[in-house]
Amino acid sequence: MSQYTQPHQPQQPYAPTQTPGTRPARNGLGISALVLGIIGTVSGLIPFFFWLAGILGLIALILGLAGRGRAKRGEATNKGVTTFGAVLGLVSLILSVVGAVLTFKAVDDVVTDINKAVEDTSASAKPAAGGGAAGGTEGKGETLAAGDSAAYDDGLEVTVGDPASYTADEFAIGHTKGNSAYTVSVVIENNGKEKFDATLVSVDARAGEDGVNAEQIFDGTVGEGFTGTVLPGKKVTAKYAFDVPADAKNLTVEVGPGFEWDASQWDLKL
Repeated sequence: MSQYTQPHQPQQPYAPTQTPGTRPARNGLGISALVLGIIGTVSGLIPFFFWLAGILGLIALILGLAGRGRAKRGEATNKGVTTFGAVLGLVSLILSVVGAVLTFKAVDDVVTDINKAVEDTSASAKPAAGGGAAGGTEGKGETLAAGDSAAYDDGLEVTVGDPASYTADEFAIGHTKGNSAYTVSVVIENNGKEKFDATLVSVDARAGEDGVNAEQIFDGTVGEGFTGTVLPGKKVTAKYAFDVPADAKNLTVEVGPGFEWDASQWDLKL
């Protein structure tokens, strides 16, 4: 009786089991440090983004140092990436400080220039030929008389002439029946080196001892005011009409050449 032997079946290979105690590499801190460091460095090169560079740089530096600690303990395998991220974080902080200093200095320079411009455009009295302001003194903030000029340091001169009685037409705006109307001529002469924008000139008036508002009159003849620009060495004239109480003895006219110039006042006898 023959013995039957079952053919030998080859054994299936077994997958190697994971070595006890090993863990996946924890490279997240290094990658985060690198990304934030790159963004922070780029932000530091953009004006007015120094604050973002400082925040991202600080976070990148902290994450980079923490990632290097992991790499030293064998928990991470991207020591080079982590180190580079920390370096970029430090660069971002340096750029942040430099950007803050430059920004604050630029703002301070702008404020200084504005203050200097305001101081340089203050007016002084320039008496009219043959008389003018009492004593012919020059000073800032004084009231001028008819024919006097307000001379500004940049070469601009504003002159207001004598008031003249005026009869507004029947379609006039700003004239009240029973009140008087007067016109005054305002002359702007540009003795500076830059052209002057006359569209920003403001002309207002107050009448009488109580200083009531003298409303400007608009009709077919007066009311247009200044337009366009005045080239260096040129002058321009505009006529304004104001409505004043019938018993008013004086008219105070205030002319402001623009936002950068002090307004000047003329006390005109009616």
